[in-house]
Amino acid sequence: MAHTTTDYKSDVKITWCPGCGDFAVLNALYQALATMDLDPKNVVIVSGIGCSGRLPIFVNSYGFHGVHGRVLPTAMGVKIGNPKLTVIAVGGDGDGLAIGGGHFPHAARRNIDITYIMLDNNIYGLTKGQASPTTLQTFQGKSSPYGVAEENLNPIALALAYDVSLVARGYSGQLKHLTDLIVEGVNHKGFSFIHALSPCVVFNDTYKYYGKKVTPIAPYENTSNKMRALEMWQDKQNIFLGTFYKDETRQTFNERIRDIIGQFPRDDEKYFKELVNRYA
Repeated sequence: MAHTTTDYKSDVKITWCPGCGDFAVLNALYQALATMDLDPKNVVIVSGIGCSGRLPIFVNSYGFHGVHGRVLPTAMGVKIGNPKLTVIAVGGDGDGLAIGGGHFPHAARRNIDITYIMLDNNIYGLTKGQASPTTLQTFQGKSSPYGVAEENLNPIALALAYDVSLVARGYSGQLKHLTDLIVEGVNHKGFSFIHALSPCVVFNDTYKYYGKKVTPIAPYENTSNKMRALEMWQDKQNIFLGTFYKDETRQTFNERIRDIIGQFPRDDEKYFKELVNRYA
């Protein structure tokens, strides 16, 4: 019997602020899991710290709430430990691009077969409104009353530069489209990155800003053309939604490890003794 969204909803009360964009991301995840008819016991949701870190407890599947900035290493470990599992990592812009920023390129170069959803609210919401790596310089808050000194990072630009094999962007204001992107990301063989614009209505309400800026990537765009993808992220007039880039030709990390292990002379005791003695 096919699963429905109800099968993926836990009994834990959702504790985000009313209007938070994370509600839409969570509902898009419910709908995506139901669309793919995945068995909850074969799904693992891994999170980091911040408002988005609560997400696994709202999903009826296996979950792991990790420490600050370590969502990707944890998710990679789960996938390497059991390649049959569907592993989805969720984290915020601060968690993924500040303290956890060093893990992003390594997940990309390994092409580990997981889906990474970055819930980007352009602010540190859980700690009451400090500027995050993606906060615009024009933002004025309690800790930055005269604006932000640093330029903001662009997660799509970083993902393209790191050669992530699937790069996409969705928006909390467009639930169906975000659902489709999550399905595409999970079905992709390799590391998929979904930048989910998820406004914080309390400390940095960007719904009006995104409402004027977001525009769909045209269906005729070639997702294998990285140069075109780079052009789109640099467009100052539009914030494009959709799949920027996709490479389905690369091996995954688990596949390469399998091939390497296949080269070992497993029954050659002498070989292993010599290998150990090299480091004696």
